[in-house]
Order: sequence, then structure tokens, then C-alpha cells
Amino acid sequence: MNGKLTAAALLGVALLATSCSGVGDAARDEGENGLIGIAMPTQSSERWVADGNNMVAEFEEAGYGTDLQYAEDVVENQVSQIENMITKDVDALVIAPIDGSALNDVLQTAADADIPVISYDRLLLGTENVDYYATFDNHQVGVLQGEYIEQALDLENEEGPFSIELFAGSPDDNNTSFFFEGAMSVLQPYIDDGVLEVRSGQTEVEQIATLRWDGATAQARMDNLLSANYSDEEVDAVLSPYDGISIGVISSLQAVGYGTEDRPLPVITGQDAEVASVKSIVGGEQTQTVFKDFRMLAESAVNMTDAVVRGEEPEVNDTESYDNGEKVVPAYLLEPVSVDIDNYEEELLESGFYEPEDIA
Repeated sequence: MNGKLTAAALLGVALLATSCSGVGDAARDEGENGLIGIAMPTQSSERWVADGNNMVAEFEEAGYGTDLQYAEDVVENQVSQIENMITKDVDALVIAPIDGSALNDVLQTAADADIPVISYDRLLLGTENVDYYATFDNHQVGVLQGEYIEQALDLENEEGPFSIELFAGSPDDNNTSFFFEGAMSVLQPYIDDGVLEVRSGQTEVEQIATLRWDGATAQARMDNLLSANYSDEEVDAVLSPYDGISIGVISSLQAVGYGTEDRPLPVITGQDAEVASVKSIVGGEQTQTVFKDFRMLAESAVNMTDAVVRGEEPEVNDTESYDNGEKVVPAYLLEPVSVDIDNYEEELLESGFYEPEDIA
């Protein structure tokens, strides 16, 4: 893996590479070992930009050309982009789907052309035509978020009740249920015992999901939760599964007076260690994020793809957890890390993921 570029530098290179096309076209010539199609969901989240650019660098180092495409969260764009990659006779596809269930027809086309498919970070659902899955331990992501709230509020020792509101990710993303179930494996006992109280009563994924992980959608929902349930009460914690949602929640809270010495912000979790949220943590706003080193994920996906293209068995460490409705997809899971004000320097700066000036 090329460790010379920081995440911020990779982001800048990727934005330059994709700035000439409305859907993020960053095609490369075929390399000596073949051509790999990389289908990413959107450039609006910095992690997907860096994911794509990391994989391009890794594949090129391994002797592959790449065709990197961003669909801007439009399923039809992603279908069309993958169709074009198949037409180019790519040797393999790496896909982070917008909607895990919406690509079945085009994946059948890929299978008919004997093109192997690697699902990247988000699982492709309802199809036999996915070979392997590269991701993080998504259940553990949620556990880390739940445990952080547990420790921050000292739930094991305090009687409460503490008020909490719950947010989940996009309903069309398979990871959403893993994150939520992981968090609730920690938090549900405290809700059952009355130590935690969800004043809105909204505790089901269908009630708390955030389409496309959109921060503005989360902000609007938090506005409604505050006006309906917290006119005379304070929010003590917000379970947020993703940094973009966390930023929207914080904006809503600050708009009604949270974030002062007399009215501090609640405990607010997150995921992905995006620059805005790391700055927010340093500034005393967002409390925690879950760091998933996408440099390692890119390396894992490239190694997995390279093995498949060479006709070898890629390394996997989970053959039970990821049933997509048609098959259990063999996966390689990486370990996430909880990050807050106490360890962000060690995890994000000393590791070279960010430079100090990136989050100044």
C-alpha cells in the first residue's frame, strides 16, 4: 500500500480527477494485468472520494488500469456506469452500491460475461452474482457507538433516566441494520430498565432511518424531535451512525441554544472520522466518531480482486455473517476504532491518516 499520501491529499487528487464530469468519470487505460471497474456511490461524502482514489493508486501499483465512476447517489447512473464497464470488458468489478438491491439485472449481465464482482463496504443484496465482500466489522461499529454512550453517561452506575434519541442510516443500505443492532445490543438493556428514555418513542429502524445518510434530512428530523418532545427537557445523548448525520444533528441542537456553558451539547456519536467531524470533536461539539481506515479497506479490496482475477482464492475471515438473501457472501472484515478528543491525535495524526493542518 502506498502510504505517502495523506487522506486529505488523496481527497484533493480525486476531486481534481473527477471534476471534469458530472457523474465523476475517472477512467484509466488498461494496465499490464488488466482493467478494473470501480463503481462508487457519490462524491458528496469525502470518504467515498478518498476510497476511490486509494483503490486507483493500489490497483495501478499492482499493474491494473482502472475505470472509476461516481454516480452521485442516482441508481440509474450507477447502473449505466456498470453497463459501460462491462462493455469495456473489465476483468473485475468493485462496487459500493447506492441501493444494495437495485443492481441485480446489471450484475446478471456481469455474470454472463464472466466478470467477478467484489462488494465494497456496502453489501450487494438479493443476488448470487457477487463473489466476495470487503468491509469493516459493521456490527462492531455500532457496539463502539453504544459503548461510548454507556461510558460517557456512566450508565452502569447512574440511575437516570437519561434522554436519548436514535438515528439510523439509509434504509437501502445493508450496513444500517448492522450498525443499529450493534449499538442496541449495548443500549437496549438500559432502555428496558428505564435508565435511558427515548422520549419520542421512535426506536424502530423504519422510524429513525435517514435516506441516503443525508445530513439535512437528519437535521430536519432532529428539529421535529426537539420541538415535539424537548420543550422542557434536555437531550442527554444522540446515537448517530455517521458523521454527516451527526453534523446535521448538531446544527439542529445549536439552533435551539445547545452548545453553551449553561446548556452543553449532548453526547453525540458518529462514524468515518470525516474532517468536519474531527474538527467538531476538537472544538468540543461532536463527542465521538468511529474511525475506519479506508486505506486498509482499499488495500483489502485490491488484494481480494487481484486474487480473483488471477484465479486464486482471496483471504477471507467471515463466511457466516453476510447473507444477502440469495447467498452468504464470503467477507474480509477489518476492525474499526472509536475516536474522541482523547485519542484522535494518536489514531488520526500519528498514523498519517491526516496531517495536523488538515484539521486545524
